[in-house]
Amino acid sequence: MNNLLFPRARQAVQLKRRRVDRKTCKISIKTVYAVTSLTAEQATPAELASLIRGHWKVEALHHVRDVTFAEDASQLRTGTAPRAMATWRNLAIGALRLAGKTNIASALRHNARDARRSLALLGLS
Repeated sequence: MNNLLFPRARQAVQLKRRRVDRKTCKISIKTVYAVTSLTAEQATPAELASLIRGHWKVEALHHVRDVTFAEDASQLRTGTAPRAMATWRNLAIGALRLAGKTNIASALRHNARDARRSLALLGLS
């Protein structure tokens, strides 16, 4: 691994991601690579796979926040406002997921029609 352009690299991982287009049913395979400073003794292939999946869970949350709440378009930039709004968004997403909702945008629209629904969702009614 010493020939890599990453001085602290100890392992390189090849990932093959398979994606199925739901409309066309076509399967596409994308190969990507990851580099880690963890040695083989510190992280087995299964542990590396778990770490990578954990990273994508975080990315999935960011995707939901951006697509559903247009977070990237937010003009809140100063003080603690951006962090506070991210916290509120995470609370809304988490509460809806705990309630078994999978389509967050649809669930938000449903709850927006009657404020009592949100209170009931949080156990406050």
